[in-house]
This record gives sequence, structure tokens and C-alpha cells, in this order.
Amino acid sequence: MRVGIDVGGTHTDAVLMDQTTVVAEIKTATTHDVTGGVVTALRRLLAAGRVDRARITAVMIGTTHFTNALVTGRGLAPTAVVRLALPATAALPPLVDWPHRLLTAIRPSVHLCDGGHEFDGRPISPLDPEQLKRVAAAIEASGARSVAVSSVFSPVNTELEERAAAILRAELPHLHISLSHQIGRLGLVERENATVVNACLRDLADDIVEAFEQALRTVGVAAPLFLSQNDGTLMDAGHCRRYPVATFASGPTNSMRGAAFLADRADCAVVDIGGTTTDVGVLTGGYPRAATGEVDIGGVRTNFRMPDVLSIGLGGGSRVTHALGTRAGTEDGPGGRHGWGRDRHGGADGPTGRDGLEVGPQSVGYQLTERALVFGGSVLTATDLAVAAGLADIGDPAYVRHLDSDLVRRGIAWMAARVADLVERMRVSAAPLPVIVVGGGSVLMPPELPGIPSVHRPEHHAVANAIGAAIGQIGGDVDRLFAITATHTREDVLDQARTEAVERAVAAGAAPDTVEVVEIDEVHVGYLPGNAVRIRVKAVGDLDLARHTRTEEEPQWVTP
Repeated sequence: MRVGIDVGGTHTDAVLMDQTTVVAEIKTATTHDVTGGVVTALRRLLAAGRVDRARITAVMIGTTHFTNALVTGRGLAPTAVVRLALPATAALPPLVDWPHRLLTAIRPSVHLCDGGHEFDGRPISPLDPEQLKRVAAAIEASGARSVAVSSVFSPVNTELEERAAAILRAELPHLHISLSHQIGRLGLVERENATVVNACLRDLADDIVEAFEQALRTVGVAAPLFLSQNDGTLMDAGHCRRYPVATFASGPTNSMRGAAFLADRADCAVVDIGGTTTDVGVLTGGYPRAATGEVDIGGVRTNFRMPDVLSIGLGGGSRVTHALGTRAGTEDGPGGRHGWGRDRHGGADGPTGRDGLEVGPQSVGYQLTERALVFGGSVLTATDLAVAAGLADIGDPAYVRHLDSDLVRRGIAWMAARVADLVERMRVSAAPLPVIVVGGGSVLMPPELPGIPSVHRPEHHAVANAIGAAIGQIGGDVDRLFAITATHTREDVLDQARTEAVERAVAAGAAPDTVEVVEIDEVHVGYLPGNAVRIRVKAVGDLDLARHTRTEEEPQWVTP
């Protein structure tokens, strides 16, 4: 039996699953203390499931802790950056495009050193150990506890980053070291940025993992802990301590995986509507389609793996706003002086007239049960529209009976049109794309969406994100350049990439006999000399629980 938990901005969802059967599900409000909300969710879930805690074999959690930390700039550790590239790249130093607020938060110590490779593995300049020892002394003096090491074309040749890490670790054994070839993809600045993001989150990762493990102990669950990654797979607690950046966007990924499981579809579009946002992604072969370009996170350009997702500020807690700026709901209470009731300003030029309305992006968030009209609050939200339209049975419908029927109709149509437009933008072919609608806010959508041939809302749709976490597998991927030669043919490099991806999945904790390659992408790189090809391979397998018995001390396994 597995427990899946997904922590969102508005709700924390949890499910208890026996193999592929949902035994119990709960949805609670996310608390300011997110970890406390996890404890509450676990207690309520175990009470609802009436199951012996000893039968639980694993707990999977999808969390927004690390994304929130970067966006807000809180909890980030002082970080050093070591780039191996001289004499190249000096004109574009590390962190050149970082927002000032984040630079202030991480107080960086930046060092340019000799090293780096060309695309085919030829060295730019040799590594200088004495230079790195001087850098270590400067890092110690700066007070940085974590360091990001990047080298030009390290995805092609990892040697210099690994040697530099060994030298720095010998000088400063306490240092957290993040290597760019283990985190990002081709593209020096973006890969380096992703590595710095990971490095500045390492201290927080230790705290968060310990808090989650303490939460399990508090409720008496001794099962091993896993966290969701943004490619639809899992990592154990030890891996999360080293690579917290891998949790970014795990929420939408969990929802997509859960939707595919519930609808028994491997290729479809998934619309996940929560309390604050709506995310739309596409599943190919049961896994989210990956973003191919750079990804902006908190104002930082990165290029590590992320799902291809479009998001808008539309959810159950979204405020309904007049097009001219008037927000529904005031201190006068439901149907207040701004006239959202039929009996007040129902004329053609009022809030229900031709000048329109907008839903979101402002949201009441986790205060939905306090501030929405159907709960006796004073703010008109998207949930109120859904209840008034008969799409949802939430709160007390009596509180929204005064709403003008034209306002309700136009509000529902506006939301449906926005979602349909997102789905259309995600299409890459003319083939019909079935749509799976999930999430607690999926009640906002009518049975049909404009221009969409098929819309499904499966059972347990409200907790698809937690289900996606619970059914997660272990993955391994490869994304790097290969040089095709007379002695190293295309078939040879593809076999090498497949083997490496499978080995990484097994090393990450997958049962060897269950691992299979689920994605291969091959792109010839014409702008580089020689016959260069970029190959991306993804392999996944079932979790090998025998290797992950959790103890009260250190995790049993750590990524090599």
C-alpha cells in the first residue's frame, strides 16, 4: 500500500492506494506551515482508510517548498559559483542575468578558472589544481556553504567537473557541491543557472526532507519517503537532498500522470484546475511532453528538464473581476454595493452587461472556505459561479441565488474558452486530442469545451495529483552530444545512450527487470563542426522497495 500526497498552493491532497485501487482520499487546506498540513492530511487519510500503518510500503510527496523558496527569495543559502572555462567565456560571467533580489539572497562568490572542453571533448585549457585550492580558500572566507561547479560542454565530457569537485571537497569537506552535468542540459549559461539554483537550495533540502521524515514519524508511519520529480518519476530522500531543483513543476506532472492512470490513456491533453491556477500539458506514451527550450523560474533562465506546461491564473479561488477594475465582493457582504445581484445593477451597461468580466488571476487561495460567497464570505469567486450554474455542490447554494443568470453564464463561458484556448495552443498536429480534466477546480468546466472533440472527467479526478505521486516510477535519462564517426556509428551511439539511461534508472532505485526505454529523441546539430548529434533517452522502471528501507538515521541509498 502506498500513500501519495501533493501539496498545492490552496489544497493538500492525499490518497491511500492498494496496488492500483484507491482505498481512501482526502483534500485539506494547505497551511502556512506546509509540513503541518502534511501531518494533518496523513492523519485524516489513515483514519479514513482504517488501515494498519505497518502495511504502508512507501510514502510519495509532491511539494512546492523549493519553488516557493526561489520565487520568494527566502531560505536560500550563500552560494559560490566556480566556472571552468578560461580563457573562454570571460565576457559573460556567471549570474550575469540574475534578478537583483536573488543575488542579494544568495550573496554569491564567483570564480572563473581554467578548464572546459570543446563540443567533441577536446580541452580548452588544462585544470589548475593550485588555482582551485586558492578558490577553496576564498569560498571559505566568503562563508558560502554550497558551490555550483560548471564547465564548458560538461555534458560531453564530465572529467573536469568531477576533478574540480574532488579538489574542493578535499579542501572543504563540509561543502555541498552541485555539478552542472548532473543537472542541466547543453547551453552553458542556462545549465550553470540551474546548477546555482540547485546549490542555493541544498541547505533547505536538508531541512525539508528532515521535516517530512519527522512528519511520518509523528503519525507512526515507518515506510520510506520519496519525492516527486518534474519528469513524472520519483527520487528518494537522499537524492532530494542533493537535487532539490528536480522537484520544480512536479505538481502539474503528478496531475498529468494521475490523469493518464485514471482515464487509462497514454496520449492526451490534461487540464489540471486547482484552487489558484490551471495547468495544461500533453502526455506522450504516458509521460509529460518535455519542454525543449529554456525555462524561466523566478526570473532565472534555466534548461534542466521540465514538463511542457502552459499555466494561467484560473482556479476555484479565482476572483471574478469587472473588466473596468471593479472586484466582486466588498465589505457590504454577498451581493454588495458593486451590484453583482440581479436586483441591483442588472442593466446592459452594468457589471452584467456588454463591458464583460474576467475571472482571475487574483485568487483567495487557501482562504476559499472563508471568503467565497458560498461559504458566507464577501468575495465572488469562480467556485461561486460553478455552484450558481449547477456544476458543483459546494458550500451553501442559497448564498449565490441572487447572482444574475447572465453573469453566471458569461463567467462559465469565459473560463471554458480560456481553457480551450490553452489546449489548442498545446497541439502540435491536426489529429484530434482528447482532453482529461482533473483537479479540485475541474467543477468549473462545463461538460463540453468549445472546439474540443472529447472531454473526460474520470473518477477521483479531484485528487489526480496525489494519485500521480503514488504511482510514480523511477527514471533515468541521458541528454548530450555524440560525435558520429566511421568507427562510432549512429547505431553505436544510440545503443550507448540507451544503456546509460537504463543504468541510471537502476542506480536511482528501479528494479532492473522492469526498466524500459520510453523516449528517444535524436537531433542532428548542424551548427557544430563534424557529424554531431544530440541524443535524449529516457528510461523508467518500477520502484525496487527492497533497496529503500528507511531508518531513523541516514537514507540507505544515495545517488552515485
